[in-house]
Amino acid sequence: MIKEFVLALDIGTSSVRAALFDHGGRRIEGTLVQRGYPLTTGAEGQATLDPRELLAKARVCFQGAMRAAPSSSRLMGAGVTCYWHSLLGVDAGGEPLTPIYTWADSRCRPDAALLREEIDERLIHAETGCMLRASFWPAKLRWLRRTETKLFKRVSLWMSPAEWVQWKLTGQRQCALGMATGTGLFNPSTLSWSPRLLEAAGIRENQLSPVSDEAMSWKNTPLFPAIGDGAASNLGSQCQGPDWGAINVGTSAAMRVIRSGQKVRAPFGLFGYRIDTLRYLVGGAASNAGNLRAWCLRELRLTASGEALEFALTNRPSSKLTVLPYWTAERAPRWNEDCTGLIAGITQDTTALDLLAAITDASYLRLAEIAEAIPSAQPIRWLVSGGILNSDRALKRLASALNSPLYRNPEPEASLRGAAVLALEKLGCSPERLQPGRPVQPNKADAESFKAQRVRALQFKGL
Repeated sequence: MIKEFVLALDIGTSSVRAALFDHGGRRIEGTLVQRGYPLTTGAEGQATLDPRELLAKARVCFQGAMRAAPSSSRLMGAGVTCYWHSLLGVDAGGEPLTPIYTWADSRCRPDAALLREEIDERLIHAETGCMLRASFWPAKLRWLRRTETKLFKRVSLWMSPAEWVQWKLTGQRQCALGMATGTGLFNPSTLSWSPRLLEAAGIRENQLSPVSDEAMSWKNTPLFPAIGDGAASNLGSQCQGPDWGAINVGTSAAMRVIRSGQKVRAPFGLFGYRIDTLRYLVGGAASNAGNLRAWCLRELRLTASGEALEFALTNRPSSKLTVLPYWTAERAPRWNEDCTGLIAGITQDTTALDLLAAITDASYLRLAEIAEAIPSAQPIRWLVSGGILNSDRALKRLASALNSPLYRNPEPEASLRGAAVLALEKLGCSPERLQPGRPVQPNKADAESFKAQRVRALQFKGL
């Protein structure tokens, strides 16, 4: 009997992964292939990737996963997911003229500020579901037009890295609704590019890919164009009902719920991104999460690590320090891009462990603020993915900050599985629901302590 499967590709900011999934959305053991690449950063806010290296690693992962396919099996199709907001300029033949400017590249912040002076950000948010900020294409394009005028004029086509990879794999240039929606140039309600934002960015509509969710052809099988990684994470976690939401806590963090309807609605400060013609996401992203823990471990030179560090943090009294966790320009819901980090209340008794605990807790409070801003007619059950699952204590602290039970995601590759789930849906299959198990409950005393921390933090300008 011939077994059928789908291939999923997840293009991330630090690596690309591919794997095979069966009809039920179960990852086939032994087929996961991952390859990393470096993110080039700079003091002024640079965060770029080499597109050719990314393509080479994507090919390796595709081929490696296919070679691991079980005998007597058949490829039904392929799905792709990729990080949102990132920009690549190419010539008419598809050769890269620029690096990939990722969402984290903040060198265009002055241009974003000028755009906000020219155009009402609330009107743009209502139109596109995106803010006029450095993460999105309008500011990046204005910055390139100002600082790299000759290069800007040489670029024939602007696209996401996923579109370019797909173009090289299939020979077809196409952008999914679930990718166009993250550019800041697209109206997710009318399903069209915004003329006024194209003009503000200084580009023409014919410099962008046609928008369609129709499958392309790869190896004589349908390849469905890439959606954003946040949308894929919700699909892969199967957080699709009105009472389920997805949280991912890794280097950065995000919270998202799926809603249905033609008109995309999101509170100002949160995003409203289209998944397809029937569904959209509402949520917010925080720039400061696991990167703060990495900073603490590196700069505070804590002697404990791993299980010893977790043991040292367990049952510690809540910190009396007040932290504004803005090591990196913050995003939702307040978008304080010019605000920097602050630690108040340090005394001679303050230890490195105190600082780690307080800084980490402050990042959880940012997620609590996003959660409160997400509209919902009923309590949301949150399914958690990411590196935070490696720490029982951290998950408990986050539950207390949100004052809500949290469920562990049993699928460690939620975005990758989401690409597979999307392909399976398009092919008429019904992926199985995940079984998250018993929730992690908040601690009442810690929940009250977090409330007090929020009150203290509000005394400082910028929160």
